[in-house]
Amino acid sequence: MGKIRKLTVLSTEISVVEGINSDDFICLTDMVKASEDDGRAADIIKNWIRNRATIEFLGAWESLYNPKFKVVEFDHFRKSAGLPTFTMSVANWVESTGAIGIYSKSGRYGGTYAHKDIAFEFGAAISPMFKLYLIKDYQRLKEEESNPALLQWHAKRFLSKANYAIHTDAIQIQLKHLGYKKAKEILVYAQEADMLNVVVFGCTAKEWESKNPQLARKRFNIRETASVAQLLVLSNLETINAEFIKKGISRSERFRALLKIAEEQLETLKKREIDSQFRKQFPENNVGKLLNGNDIVNRHNGMEQ
Repeated sequence: MGKIRKLTVLSTEISVVEGINSDDFICLTDMVKASEDDGRAADIIKNWIRNRATIEFLGAWESLYNPKFKVVEFDHFRKSAGLPTFTMSVANWVESTGAIGIYSKSGRYGGTYAHKDIAFEFGAAISPMFKLYLIKDYQRLKEEESNPALLQWHAKRFLSKANYAIHTDAIQIQLKHLGYKKAKEILVYAQEADMLNVVVFGCTAKEWESKNPQLARKRFNIRETASVAQLLVLSNLETINAEFIKKGISRSERFRALLKIAEEQLETLKKREIDSQFRKQFPENNVGKLLNGNDIVNRHNGMEQ
């Protein structure tokens, strides 16, 4: 079996392996988990493959890409498909027709795998929405593989989210000491997140949405459209702010200290021209430019405790 990668479609992890001619094969067994119990995967795939439309699609695919495809045997199956007595399995299909577009294996990473074209068709049998999400996430995977810079971009976003968890944990510990109720806790979380937004991006999340309505309608947020340098600095600041909170430092003091750190780190990254390299490839990510220090301090006046 070739290299194995993973897709995550609607919270379901799906294996993708490299097959014949370096083509990708997607695990249908994993795909079933998105809507059904794992134990029913074999039955669902068997019911799908015995369908007349499926047989015709598989036959058409094999006729295009498999010079050794046994057309006579396929024609027999095509005529029988749809009858109440007709049964079919992946093993029977492969053995009888010499098919190469789908196969089953046992053992580690066992399951039924199909060429991406066939897997997308199977996705429609799960649900049209699932098929669209599968195609979208597969395209993202291929873009990342062909462009290491984009893979690094997603890694930075992941790092930022991971550090945010450290940040919120520190806030939660502090809130327990203060005895805040749940509604006030939510407000404090939002205030801390927006303070970092102002430090790094020069505006709050709500202000960013007002300035970027089209991106907001597409459910992008201020951090998802940040530059690599901004995300890296934000990640660092979340860790530093968490330590400041544990030490009981006031928000106004933390803000000024974080602002100074952000300016220094952004200047360092600017000298290394990290953002300029990314802007050439991803100009749409050049959002959330920093304001100068005075503008940011003025914006923060209403946020101080």
